[in-house]
Order: sequence, then C-alpha cells, then structure tokens
Amino acid sequence: MDFTDVSLTALRVFRAVAEQGTFTSAAASLGYTQSAVSRQIAAIERAAGAELLERRREGVRLTAAGRLVMRRATTVLDEIEATARELSGLPGQAGTVRLGWFPSAGAVLLPRALTALRRTDPGLHVVGREGSTPALVRALRAGSLDLALLASAPPFRPPDTETPPLALHTLTERALCLAVPATHPLARGDFVDVADLRGQRWIAGSTSGEDRLMGVWPGLDERPEIAHTARDWLAKLHLVAAGFGLTTVPATLAPAAPPGLRILPVRGGPQEQRRLLLARLPHPPTASVTRVAAALRAAALDADALVPSSPSPG
Repeated sequence: MDFTDVSLTALRVFRAVAEQGTFTSAAASLGYTQSAVSRQIAAIERAAGAELLERRREGVRLTAAGRLVMRRATTVLDEIEATARELSGLPGQAGTVRLGWFPSAGAVLLPRALTALRRTDPGLHVVGREGSTPALVRALRAGSLDLALLASAPPFRPPDTETPPLALHTLTERALCLAVPATHPLARGDFVDVADLRGQRWIAGSTSGEDRLMGVWPGLDERPEIAHTARDWLAKLHLVAAGFGLTTVPATLAPAAPPGLRILPVRGGPQEQRRLLLARLPHPPTASVTRVAAALRAAALDADALVPSSPSPG
C-alpha cells in the first residue's frame, strides 16, 4: 500500500489516538469501536512502512515517524475542514487560534480573555476545547492546538519529557484554597487552620487511581473520609455549598464560586502552590497566537487581583 492512498478517516483516527493517548479514548471520542480504531492505525502504519505509535502500558506516544505524519496530517485535515467551511458559506479561518484549557481555567480566565479579544481583535477567531493537562500536552505535540492553559503542582516538573521542551509561561502562582459551606464553623474566619482539617468530610475530584484524592487537602496525616466524588468542578462546589463536605480549589476560582460557600486560604504547614501555565510549541508564534497569549496574560493579572490573600504564618 502506498502512503498516498491513506484515507482521511485513517488520518483522523491517527490524530485522535495521538491526542487522546489511548486507543480506547480515541474510539470513544470518535464514536468508533476500539477494533475499528486498531484497524485504521494498522492500515496507516502499513502504508507508512514504519511504526508510528510507541505502545506503552500507560498509553501510546508518537515515534519520530509518527511526529512527521502527525504534522502533515494536521495540515491536511485543517485544510479539508477550512474548505468545508468555505463551501458552506462560513468565513475563512486565517485568523484562527486553537486554544485548549483545563476545566477550572474556563470559569474565570477564559471568558475575560475572549471578551477582551472580541473588543480589540474582532476578526480573530479562537477555537477552544477543554481537556486534562496531559491530553492538552498531547494535542500541542500533535499540532492540533496552538496554545494551552495547563495546571501545575509541586515539584513543578515539565509537563512532558519530549524534545524540544514546550515553551512555558507562568501566568499565576497562588496557594491552593479551600471551599467551605457558608454555614460551616470553619467559614467564620478569614482563613482555615490546617490543623482543623482533620476529621473533615471531602468532595473528591475523581474515582480512579491517584486522582481519587484530588479535592482533598494534600499532606493530611489521616485517611480522608470521601463523602462524594465528582469530575466537574462546579458540581463539587455545589455539593460543598449544600453542606456535604469540603474541597480544594484553585484560588482563581473564587470569583466564580456559587452562593452558599466561602473560598478561604489555609494557614499552617507548607503552602500548597499551584501554577497556571501557558504552553505552546517552541517555534516562533504567529501574530494571532501572540495576540491571544497577550490577552490571556492580561486576564490572568486581572483575575489574580480578585483571589483571597494568603494569611501570614503563625
């Protein structure tokens, strides 16, 4: 099979696997069976005459040949999608920036930045999508995102080990905060003492692997009582507001908190810092990418001014 005979379907499946990191996730995102995804990947690798994906226990990673095919596949698929838009009478996408963000970044920072861009650059089109930080990093590497807002926790390692390293810019670095029901005794002050977190009930962020304890204050010297788990951050905050437990939140979520709870800093012990990163591939950015990045930096500065201040130690 000659590579010029590769179908658009195979290219789309290959891109989805590269972005999602596993055959199972790619199949779910495309609405295909896993066996159908496997057949398409086998066909494109057979046409390429090389292994395009390195299979690992935790998922897949692009090989050198895979990165080459991914760059070209992204160009081809983008051109096909642009042609379809033009044929349907929609405006062209010359000023398009593809932006990804992790869930809580879409609550405060993203609307601020997009509102500013609508005023200053009305011809600029931002196509966005939400994802986990690992998925967004894979999409950057695959060439299907231009920029991504990533979350980072200590010890603040690079988001991946690929080369060349991603270009990273820290937008904010703030201490992790606590969401507390407004009627809870801990809500009476302007901060929560870490010693008072023992014996509390928690709203955790997930039910799988290490992520199960997301939402629980890090470093507790006890087995936490998990009252509920929820993937969506807004669901977690509403469960807190209803009095079912506490959860951790990035400080920048404070302006978007629903009624019935307080977002408070925590005093005592080491501060749990969280960084908001803006990431892209290290090649020179286009003018459109530069404008979007500038809007995100400005929005981050504005949002940072609204978060709770960390209490003095002692």
